[in-house]
Amino acid sequence: MIPRAVSRLETTLLSSRQSLPRPARLYSTPSKKANAPALATVQVLQPDYPSFLHQPQAEKPLESRKVSLENELANFLQRSAPYTILPTPLPSDRSSPVNDMFYPDSTTQDLLSVMDACLHNLYDLPRAKGIFERLRAKPGNPALSTRVYNAFLEAYLTIASTRGPKDVFLEYTWELYEALESGREKFVPDATTYSLMLIAHHRFHEDSQDSAFTTSSPSHILSRIVDRDIPIASVVSDRTMTSSKEAVEIIKLLSQTAMQLNMPRIISELGHAEAIGAQISDTLDNVPEATPVMRVKKNSDSVDEDVEMEIPFNIDNLRRHLAEVTMARRMLSDDVAARQKLLEESVYDVAIERLKHQSDLFSELGLGNNALRGADLQRWMWDWHKKLKTRLDTEIKNIAQSELKAKRTETLFSPYLSLVQAERLSLITILEIMRLQGSGGIYDGMKTTRALVALGRAVEIEYKSQICKAHKIYVPTAPRLGDAGYFSNMGYRSLMQRRVAAAKVMTDGEGWTAEWTQHVRSKIGGILVECLMDVAEVTRVGVNKEGKEISEVQPAFYHTYEYMRGQKLGVIRLNPIVADRLAKDRLNDTLHPRHLPMLVKPKPWLGHDSGGYLYNKTSAMRFKDSAEQRSYLKHASAAGNVELVYAGLDVLGSTPWQINKKVFDVVLEVWNRGDRVGKLPPAVYDSPEPEAPENVETDIKAKSIYMQRQKSHNANKANNHSERCNVNYKIEIARAFLGETIYLPHNLDFRGRAYPIPPHLNHIGDDLSRGLLKFGEAKPLGERGLRWLKIHLANLHGFDKASFDERVEFVMERMPEVYDSATNPLNGRRWWLKADDPWQCLATCMELHEVLESEDPHAFMSALPVHQDGTCNGLQHYAALGGDDRGAQQVNLAAGDRPSDVYTHVGNMVERVLEEDAKKGEKYAIMLQGKISRKVVKQTVMTTVYGVTFVGARDQIERQLKDKKAIPEEECWKAASYLASKTILCIGNLFSGATAIQNWLSCCARLISKSIPQERLPEAMAEIKRSSKTPRKKFTLSDTRLKKEQMTSVVWTTPLGLPIVQPYRKANRKQVQTSLQTVYISDPNSPAEGKFNSLKQASAFPPNFIHSLDATHMMLTALECRTQDLTFASVHDSYWTHASSIDKMSEIIRDTFIALHSSDVLKKLESEFRERYRDYKVPLTSLKAGRLMKELHDLGARLVVTPGQAKTLGALQEFLVISETGQTTTIDESEAQRALELSEEVDACAEVEAAVEDEDFEFDEEAISHAARQKTKLQTEKAMRQLMGKFVNVTDLLPPLPEKGKFNVESIKNSQYFFS
Repeated sequence: MIPRAVSRLETTLLSSRQSLPRPARLYSTPSKKANAPALATVQVLQPDYPSFLHQPQAEKPLESRKVSLENELANFLQRSAPYTILPTPLPSDRSSPVNDMFYPDSTTQDLLSVMDACLHNLYDLPRAKGIFERLRAKPGNPALSTRVYNAFLEAYLTIASTRGPKDVFLEYTWELYEALESGREKFVPDATTYSLMLIAHHRFHEDSQDSAFTTSSPSHILSRIVDRDIPIASVVSDRTMTSSKEAVEIIKLLSQTAMQLNMPRIISELGHAEAIGAQISDTLDNVPEATPVMRVKKNSDSVDEDVEMEIPFNIDNLRRHLAEVTMARRMLSDDVAARQKLLEESVYDVAIERLKHQSDLFSELGLGNNALRGADLQRWMWDWHKKLKTRLDTEIKNIAQSELKAKRTETLFSPYLSLVQAERLSLITILEIMRLQGSGGIYDGMKTTRALVALGRAVEIEYKSQICKAHKIYVPTAPRLGDAGYFSNMGYRSLMQRRVAAAKVMTDGEGWTAEWTQHVRSKIGGILVECLMDVAEVTRVGVNKEGKEISEVQPAFYHTYEYMRGQKLGVIRLNPIVADRLAKDRLNDTLHPRHLPMLVKPKPWLGHDSGGYLYNKTSAMRFKDSAEQRSYLKHASAAGNVELVYAGLDVLGSTPWQINKKVFDVVLEVWNRGDRVGKLPPAVYDSPEPEAPENVETDIKAKSIYMQRQKSHNANKANNHSERCNVNYKIEIARAFLGETIYLPHNLDFRGRAYPIPPHLNHIGDDLSRGLLKFGEAKPLGERGLRWLKIHLANLHGFDKASFDERVEFVMERMPEVYDSATNPLNGRRWWLKADDPWQCLATCMELHEVLESEDPHAFMSALPVHQDGTCNGLQHYAALGGDDRGAQQVNLAAGDRPSDVYTHVGNMVERVLEEDAKKGEKYAIMLQGKISRKVVKQTVMTTVYGVTFVGARDQIERQLKDKKAIPEEECWKAASYLASKTILCIGNLFSGATAIQNWLSCCARLISKSIPQERLPEAMAEIKRSSKTPRKKFTLSDTRLKKEQMTSVVWTTPLGLPIVQPYRKANRKQVQTSLQTVYISDPNSPAEGKFNSLKQASAFPPNFIHSLDATHMMLTALECRTQDLTFASVHDSYWTHASSIDKMSEIIRDTFIALHSSDVLKKLESEFRERYRDYKVPLTSLKAGRLMKELHDLGARLVVTPGQAKTLGALQEFLVISETGQTTTIDESEAQRALELSEEVDACAEVEAAVEDEDFEFDEEAISHAARQKTKLQTEKAMRQLMGKFVNVTDLLPPLPEKGKFNVESIKNSQYFFS
């Protein structure tokens, strides 16, 4: 039998439903308004809302709510959002103290991570101390902090208390403490520092006569604590106080000292702390208390019968209470957190024990290794694990021995490998490699570089999660919203104060750890993967030509290369039988909790890297090799600028979900059958292999077509297998969480869009994922809810461009099909499979059937999410920004009897163009006639406003044509090229209002990306020099350094205060040698000079800005839905809630959109640019490069100059305006003198060269023409040289904002199809 402990862990992890209180009971939304202050913000619908937004029975607003939502939200958005302004990163060959503070380089980061690894468990303290002393040599080194000093103080005390030599390490302790206390190294002590010094005094004061102790006496320490205004309770409850006995003795010592120093307040606080520590923490309401363990009170003189007893002091009770007080919120109850904690911390233990049990079971049955012919994935994994654990033990020892002779501390890797036990390293390696298979477009494998970095990252996460678990950190729940709401000044300040306090508690509790660099992650990953590939084997069994069974031991993983897009890539592949098993077997052993939903509400976001899972570290933003974005978010968070962003993430993460059991049963039946149903991939690829034509060997064209079809067939077959593996993950996760209430923690991408962190099963996933999920809370449907449920079903089936009444009628006419789908989904008429979203359609059919069959449909408790989707949401934002009447009509901002469909409109335009071309005999026009549906052009139309290129549009249309299978596959690429050009042509002036704003945004971005901070100008111009283009002549001026300094990213702030940094700078790539191959990894801490992607900055800014606006709109809606007690989820511009809440959410969607676009978004953006880039200069030479000057000119920007300046700016003649009043644009010529002197040298050289050429000049027509061209070229170069060293302010070149149209955004209230 499986061991009892293992069974208990496994049952708790995956199956248990009753052993602990359910999260839903403790976290369900209060149903009584009296108990829910958040509901004080419920707003009665305004009289000016039309009848399609159903008017509920009016509720009397609470008297305490004096400001309406509209005014409060409008006031919040009208304010100037606080900017987070940081310096532009320097090129990698330059450094400065300020730059190092915000953007530490990888070398320093490697030193810190090695130091951290060596400190952990005192692995190699002398080496860590050596690195620390190097870093301390620079006072105020931004890489260090008080927490680092404390980590060394703690290490010194630990060694002094255990193995010694005591005197040496005590001396280190006092020296380090005095360095902090004196402030000479620009760091000051905190509560942890004083806690450690009190521990040192308590442990060693009797053994030492050293004078150093006199300066660290209790009176001295207490005086310094009081002087620095540090709460005494936080000192005595610090995480470094590991012994309750020691803590209480220190409290008594401090109390005596406070009495001597006449500090009554301190005496009172210490007494209170001691009393709290002696209390028993009550974790369950309404549960009788167990009698606490008592002990005889010291100094008790009572007789034996009346011995006085007392409750022992418990340091954990004190810490918990202080955390509650400090955070001003409830802590996550222990009983509620227990299952989630077990899920996060014991996944590897459960996996190991289950695999071991299965192996033992086979052995008991006498199967042994012969069972491998029918072996499953878990059996192999156990075998690999045993071998890999042994191999890692040996490998780590060998690496450690080889590093003893190493001279460079940053090349150490054994400290990292020692952070996590070999047994866990083994499981992490196997699970991560299995998880990554099929990623990056690699069939049955993964890219080597990605695998190594991801595996190293997984080890880092495990180490840091262990640190969190070890320190008993109490996890806060999200704060309850008070009467002030989210958008008032009082509400915002309250959010910030609570978050900052909670973040400090969490940070102090975790202790110091360092971030690993990509280089370290890849090296650690390389070592682990090499060991796995050496030991992981499988036995393949087959039959030879004679019919005899043969077997062969083969590697389970192997390394190879393949070409992708012309590049040679290293690939790690799975053995085919392993890949096959991965698509069939249960996968619960290959999933880490950071890839799973949570059983409790996620930890509130307390900072840029603290939130979501209880123990597994996650960042609030998904950075892609951008140290700049990380630094901006970190400092914006510290400044309290992003409180509502964190609050929005908390709202999204706290939405409860459940698995839809009825849909799951159908999915499971289809899966086990292996059929292709509802977009589920079949177990065996069912498309026939293309047949070779008879003339394949003689006809080159026929052979080419056949080869192309064969290649496509093989790719589709491989994709089918990858999709099968992906679906297997979803089904196994759904199976594990059946009957549970689950939660999906969220974080952001760099534009502010929210995504669930669990990647496999979430509501942003495909149709299957959405069909499997429903809300964890049900609400009465009501009459309006029933109507919206029917509309929702019509939308899912694809009938979404009719009026609402017609959609209801569509469903009512097909009610027999709905009933058949609900009651007989697989063996009936299968109407649901004809839907655009079949699994969601099936879920809705089942829900509607159950509603109509219930005794009272209006009272039915419905948990099905119902959607409200924007109409081409990017265009909606553009139309509102520009006041574009025509655009507003196209995307349903303006009221209409029926919803506008811009995609169908463009499709019809394209069809008319095809008719004209077909008459002329155009091959592809004839081939495509009558086959242009709205779906073919939809994605291209939608992404046109996001700057889609011709290549992107062609790829989008090619995919649609292949899916339709309306034309031969080998013709799809050329047909898509033709159709893309026609589609883009038809779109043309359709979105003219959006185009003007796009051009303004793009031009501003190009201007910013060409700018240089003013303080960098002298160094940038110092290297301007005369250089020769050829060995003999053609001298010119080189401005290479100037171009290297042009590294300014476009940064802006959303209305919620979130700083957005475009990450389009090319990082330097590092070559890392591993035993598998040489991999090249990008180094985000080292921006590559001269490789700043200014074109990408310009082209990506318009779509990114619009995405940041739709993300803001979503967050505002989420916060207000929480205020009004609505369950809310979103998929970008698709908002979900209960059917009965759709009317209220529709009102909120409109209110927040109107408030957002009434705040003059573009004007605020322009103001921010003028503030953020006021000290940035653009070289005049950059204006002449490319099309920038023409774009600026077309948008109305000009340089206002004097007549004298105009003579020296001839290269910019068409861009100049001569001032008649003397008021001109400021042109900075402080660096122009050196450039002028060098320019004169170049001109002199050019005259000498011209004279030499004149001596040999032959007078023929060709020579004269060549001389004229050369003269013109020399004049142009001379004019450009006159611009060198001259700069103009970015703010003086910003073009005026496009003129706004007459569309009134308030009229959205009357548009029933704005979101529908």
